[in-house]
Amino acid sequence: MPDYSLLEAFPTPTESPFVIEHVAEEFTSVCPKTGQPDFGTVTVIFEPRGGKVGGVCVELKSLKMYLQSFRNEGIYYEAVTNAIRDDLQKLMNAKWLLVRTDWKGRGGIRSVIRAGGGDVPGRWM
Repeated sequence: MPDYSLLEAFPTPTESPFVIEHVAEEFTSVCPKTGQPDFGTVTVIFEPRGGKVGGVCVELKSLKMYLQSFRNEGIYYEAVTNAIRDDLQKLMNAKWLLVRTDWKGRGGIRSVIRAGGGDVPGRWM
């Protein structure tokens, strides 16, 4: 499985609400059935908790290294998406968090997987 220990966080810079969106356009993993590489885009959108209640944000270099730890993993799209959601929610305890993975087509089929944590606003799902 991916390496959760690579993830780092830093305190939110403000007590005011704000939303962060990170997009990783060069995500790769391996199909556990065929052994072929899977290519996709991972989008993480979240609202951190306010500064006075211990809110944190994910540090970008650590997020990049964490996502790269999937590179040689034989793992299905759905498991990738849920693992990223679970690990980031564990790290940040965000008010809400959405992970969306958009996978390149293979055999004429494209896939989009969404996994949310907390009370994700409907406009994001």
